[in-house]
Amino acid sequence: MHATRRELFKSSFATAAAAALPKSSGRHHTPMGDEFQANIAKLTAIAAKPVFKRELFPDPVIIDSIELLHYKKSWLCRVRSKDGAEGISISNAQQMASLYPIFVDRIAPFFLEQDARDLEHLLELSMVYQSNYKATGLAVFVPLATLEFAILDMFGKISNRPIGLLISDKIYNPKIAVYQANGERYISPEETIAHLQRDVAISKAKAIKFKLGGRMSHVETPPDRSARLIPMVRKTFGDDMVISADSNGSYTPEQAIPIGKLMQEYKYAFYEEPVPFDDYDGLQQVADALEIPIALGEQEPSTFNFRHVLANNSVGIVQQDMFYFGGMVRCMKVARMAAAMGKQCIPHISSTGLGYVYMMHFVSAITNSGPYHEFKEFNNDLPYTCATSTLRSDDNGIITVPTGPGVGVEIDPAYIAKHEVMKAVRSANFKDAE
Repeated sequence: MHATRRELFKSSFATAAAAALPKSSGRHHTPMGDEFQANIAKLTAIAAKPVFKRELFPDPVIIDSIELLHYKKSWLCRVRSKDGAEGISISNAQQMASLYPIFVDRIAPFFLEQDARDLEHLLELSMVYQSNYKATGLAVFVPLATLEFAILDMFGKISNRPIGLLISDKIYNPKIAVYQANGERYISPEETIAHLQRDVAISKAKAIKFKLGGRMSHVETPPDRSARLIPMVRKTFGDDMVISADSNGSYTPEQAIPIGKLMQEYKYAFYEEPVPFDDYDGLQQVADALEIPIALGEQEPSTFNFRHVLANNSVGIVQQDMFYFGGMVRCMKVARMAAAMGKQCIPHISSTGLGYVYMMHFVSAITNSGPYHEFKEFNNDLPYTCATSTLRSDDNGIITVPTGPGVGVEIDPAYIAKHEVMKAVRSANFKDAE
């Protein structure tokens, strides 16, 4: 959180999180000069520390095959080692439907015949292969995360550990309390509240989040929806419900600040993406004007940009996405930087596949978890079993993180067999572009 004046902003969200984070001191301010440079140096050193626990695996694990599997709207990745170990991941189906050529042409070929124990270094080198760094962002990171999840699943099965123990020394959060997210924007306040009530009745969540504004500075529809909705949601759900809202960059700083003050009046927990995600000056203006914690990161592709906003005290919560930011290794580096600055990590999750399961494994492994984490929907289409968790929230809105090897989820082999292996789209003679 920000310093003393922000600590006065007491929501149940902030209270629940307080014990997990370092205490702030002094008035909130934007670090300048030597202080800012000291923050940058500290965060740079933290981001350089290894994440993947390579020391658990004394013998080489050479990748023999990587397959991207497709059936209807399902996209799976299967990786096998030369010793016969296997891992599988469930991709973001919505994104992979467009991005699969990048996976088969520009990601998978680089990792073949490599020692998977060098995962962390390989992730970096793969960005140079075929100039993949030129596609930095969702285009390359969704395929990269899909492969990383399969490799981590393989290592988890080799070592009989859940994924969380491959990126952390211990499981800090074996159970995850969820907040129910509503992703609708162009509907009336009354409809939004009705849909939140419907979904909370299923998830039993004790926290909720909804959409504000018109998305990336577009005109809000219906007019004045946000100004009406903010008090209505509080009055409907009462003082005990933890409430947050996401504008997806809907506002200029001048527009965002009054909305934030209204959220403060009604004791909201955090304000997500008040200005366009890459307007870092505007973000700073909003953060300096408000007491409510600012959350950012769903769209952010750069570790350096996360370092900048953390060093500049622009955000109270980082929200890197497991898929959009390129996997758990990169996401862990951001979480560690946030922890060093006394900030929370509440990762964003993609709504397709089993994104919430990957999110839970990640949250289980971090020290600066927020008290509630994003939940959109259960996957009722994928035929799978999980021996160590129902993967359903209980009457208190809490889900148990799987403890089985790897992801801890077994997909029906007969269902996997229905998938076809996607082939390379272009010639193997493709030359690296300068």
